[in-house]
Amino acid sequence: MTVPGRRSSTFIRLLRSGFTDPSGAARLLDADALSAVRADPVLLDALGSTADPDLALLGLVRLAEAQRPEELRVLLDTLVSAKPLRDRLLGVLGASEALGDHLARHPQDWQALVTYEAADLHPGLAEFERGLADAHDPVQLRVSYRRCLLSIAARDVCGTTDVQQVAAELADLATATLRAALRIASAAAPEDAARCRLAVIAMGKCGGNELNYVSDVDVIFVGDSPDGEDEGRAVQAATRLASHLMRICSETTVEGTIWPVDANLRPEGRNGPLVRTLASHLAYYQRWAKTWEFQALLKARAVAGDETLGAEYIEAISPLVWQAAERENFVPDVQKMRRRVVDNIPAAQVDRELKLGPGGLRDVEFAVQLLQLVHGRTDATLHSGTTLDALHALAAGGYVGRADAAQLHDAYRFLRAMEHRIQLYRLRRTHLVPEDENDLRRLGRSMGLRTEPVAELNKAWRRHASVVRRLHEKIFYRPLLDAVAQLAPGEARLSPRAAGQRLEALGYADPAAALRHLEALASGVSRKAAIQRTLLPVMLGWFADSADPDAGLLNFRKVSDALGKTPWYLRLLRDEGAAAENLARVLSAGRLAPDLLMRAPEAVALLGDPEGLQPRTHEALEQEVLAAVNRAENAEAAVAAARGVRRRELFRTTAGDIIGSYGTEDNPAEEDHGALVDRVGSAVSDLTAATIAGALRAAVREQWGDTLPTRFAVIGVGRFGGHELAYGSDADVLFVHEPREGVDEQDAAKAAQAVVSEMRRLLQLPSADPPLLIDADLRPEGRSGPLVRTLPSYAAYYRRWSLTWESQALLRAATVAGDQELGSRFIDLIDPLRYPVEGLGDDAVREIRRLKARMESERLPRGADPTLHTKLGRGGLSDVEWTVQLMQMRHAWAEPGLRTTRTREALAASHAAGLIPTEEAQILDEAWVLATRVRNAVMLVRGRAGDTFPSEARELAAVGRYLGYAEGTAGDMLEDYRRITRRARAVVDELFYGS
Repeated sequence: MTVPGRRSSTFIRLLRSGFTDPSGAARLLDADALSAVRADPVLLDALGSTADPDLALLGLVRLAEAQRPEELRVLLDTLVSAKPLRDRLLGVLGASEALGDHLARHPQDWQALVTYEAADLHPGLAEFERGLADAHDPVQLRVSYRRCLLSIAARDVCGTTDVQQVAAELADLATATLRAALRIASAAAPEDAARCRLAVIAMGKCGGNELNYVSDVDVIFVGDSPDGEDEGRAVQAATRLASHLMRICSETTVEGTIWPVDANLRPEGRNGPLVRTLASHLAYYQRWAKTWEFQALLKARAVAGDETLGAEYIEAISPLVWQAAERENFVPDVQKMRRRVVDNIPAAQVDRELKLGPGGLRDVEFAVQLLQLVHGRTDATLHSGTTLDALHALAAGGYVGRADAAQLHDAYRFLRAMEHRIQLYRLRRTHLVPEDENDLRRLGRSMGLRTEPVAELNKAWRRHASVVRRLHEKIFYRPLLDAVAQLAPGEARLSPRAAGQRLEALGYADPAAALRHLEALASGVSRKAAIQRTLLPVMLGWFADSADPDAGLLNFRKVSDALGKTPWYLRLLRDEGAAAENLARVLSAGRLAPDLLMRAPEAVALLGDPEGLQPRTHEALEQEVLAAVNRAENAEAAVAAARGVRRRELFRTTAGDIIGSYGTEDNPAEEDHGALVDRVGSAVSDLTAATIAGALRAAVREQWGDTLPTRFAVIGVGRFGGHELAYGSDADVLFVHEPREGVDEQDAAKAAQAVVSEMRRLLQLPSADPPLLIDADLRPEGRSGPLVRTLPSYAAYYRRWSLTWESQALLRAATVAGDQELGSRFIDLIDPLRYPVEGLGDDAVREIRRLKARMESERLPRGADPTLHTKLGRGGLSDVEWTVQLMQMRHAWAEPGLRTTRTREALAASHAAGLIPTEEAQILDEAWVLATRVRNAVMLVRGRAGDTFPSEARELAAVGRYLGYAEGTAGDMLEDYRRITRRARAVVDELFYGS
């Protein structure tokens, strides 16, 4: 009974130690070679701590069985008594089947893991060269290489070195191997060696001191002739040596291969000569090289052969590398290369691809290299071929956010560690995460994940890949880089002199003042100044793309002064490419938007939010305004809060309008100008309505508390009621009230009059916010009549005294604030007036036409050009609106679609009803939209309302840019306006005047 018990106990212990095949492990432990140590608990614990205890035990048995008796005793004694050796040897055997095979073939090589001295813990190139010194043929070189690799892997799996140190050691070992291979090739052909000078330039990961366990070693060969030798014969000799070197490393022997030596990064790739002279290299790079070749040269490092020639090569090509970002289409070229790499991954493998897939190693490497090449031309601290060192330098220089850099650093190290452990298992070149459960388990345990290694590994891998993908999209595809990369040489980090010259070239009217702004923004050694120096060259280009670069830069300084100490402002501009470009467009498009922003600089955050420039709904606006009013201590504070909301929302609207009209590098200008106009009109109208509702609440609460003695409604008319307010429009309104039950009519009237007066006073209080003027002149009896009436009073007036023009004015009446039910009854009251049954009579039509003709002759300002006046000029807003309104008054009683307060909706309904032919409807719509856009543009540019084009050249150019006209084409803009409105006037003459 004892034997089964012992076996059961051993089985359970092996299972708890991490063996997946306890029965097989028990048989291996019973092997004769391990008889002296099989009962040692230290050995079992050590095996259980490896990545794959089953694999480690199998490798140990094979190694022990390959020893001679006296050597076996030494091995086992050392294994039990020396913890450093035990951890190293078993760690390697549990992580690498290939190195276990090597130890079985070369059983004495385990002794390479015995020493535990300082030099052994962190060996360098000299130590590896000594390790390969006795190799005189390719087979010996492979054995010596594996022995050195064994020590690197041992330090790796035991955690003595981190992933970056491991990669550097592998690159040093590759360097030593290339030197040894060249030594062997030279010894085999001494005549060739004497006839030439040959330098080996490492590229890729070897050049960057960050090599994998198994990777192609990319090289470029440079040849030259010693003094007195023919250059052609020297290059031929160098080519033979280089070819032999490649075969020594790449060919398969009884000891396998080392790694392929790949020279395809050389000029002309496989089609070009294997070896060129330095002069030939330079001639190619200066005339024919593509962008990707300079990106590859970023990691070039002379590693073997003629040291002087190698140094000359690096010195000669370095300036070309750091000027690569000045090449046309540099950034798009690099991005296309990245996309091509991803596109070439088989669909079945893309989710397992550790290197080339989305969120993989190549994403980090491409992003870092692109940032290096863009900014490294003026910052030598970025000139590193090692990814993590370069990432650290980018963060230190303010080119990458510190938090982003730290996340990328951690993710890259994790992914590289995964890659190392995957390749170490069989020493095969692969970047695919395994699918087999046992392989994933071993991989997870090798990464220190022991509880649920497979689940933990997948979770950590996906997390890090997600981080890389997110940050890569933000950094690699950041639109800022494209602009920075296209700047002239020396501009990415501006000196005062270069800045002055550049400002003049960009067309700044006052370069001296602009230079002072730049110096204020970018001088100093603070992180803030470093980020500004990164942003400014890009911002200057965007400002120069506007009609007023000086204003753009001045406004940028003002915003930066106001927000420069907030932690999010510069980070927003640096990391969110759209925010920086959007801000540049807004700050240089005129006065209105920057003025609004200066009063609330924190609104710049809206520019980085993809949804931040979309107008908010009327309901949301009114809710926010009323909540702000309710929190205020008095009426003045309440309306100040409401006007503050209005200011911010006006900025949102103006910014969205500018960016939609100008377009950005990623998003072209919006082609549907009518949609832009409708969006602005609705947004400004909704905002005005919400502000008036807030003023009404404040006025009522201040004197009467929650309830006014009379029900009260505000009716919007004109552009306000039509949801067509421009930025500079007054709010045309009517006021209606109805005494509450039990309230004396005179007291109710006094209360209504008082609340109107208080509303107007509050909204006209001196303030830095844009004014909101309430105009009630369209009320019955005009300025002579009472400001506010009851419904019966309105009904009596309209029944007895109403004129045709008053019915026309009511076409755009809509309830905008106050008691909605009372407002609805007012609308019901006026519907028969504005939509008369059977339409207008002939006399009424003639009266409307007479009024329109008189208005054209009397109200057009003296000296105004009638062909360019947007409101009263030929084919302008008045022409189109009166034509549409005449259609409404004549036909809305029979066509419900015409019963709308909006001009464009009524025009579309007239066309749908067959009242206006298609072409004529399109002509009128185009003219109305254009005239409205011009009015909006004038307000945006000048900061004050106007109905004509500006006379000042720069302002006129800014209006043109808003309308989509290039610099220098203001004349074309005016001619286009005249042509479009002339056609519209012809339609008006036909449809309105009947001519």
